[in-house]
Amino acid sequence: MGKHKPMSFDDLLMELKGQKNVQEDPGNVPLEKLFHDAFMTKHSNVSSFAEFMEKGNFQADTLREISNIQDELFDRHVARETKFSNWQAMLDTAKKEHSDTLS
Repeated sequence: MGKHKPMSFDDLLMELKGQKNVQEDPGNVPLEKLFHDAFMTKHSNVSSFAEFMEKGNFQADTLREISNIQDELFDRHVARETKFSNWQAMLDTAKKEHSDTLS
């Protein structure tokens, strides 16, 4: 059948309509699910991802928007406000913890 695509048209359509697919793609998890309040409380000085972003004067709702933030600035904010040395370490841990809860 060819290559496996990250998201089918039907899945995209369902997501746009607000109907979540039963099987979540770990690479496409909403930020508030990856960085839920318990995760933020455990790994940072703040109690929510929104508060974390606000404290650094950053605005982003998706991983794509975060990738538009200058790496050095965001990494410094992560190092200052969390137990992680940089954004990638924080993201990797959140993805791992999220996938562990799904299994």
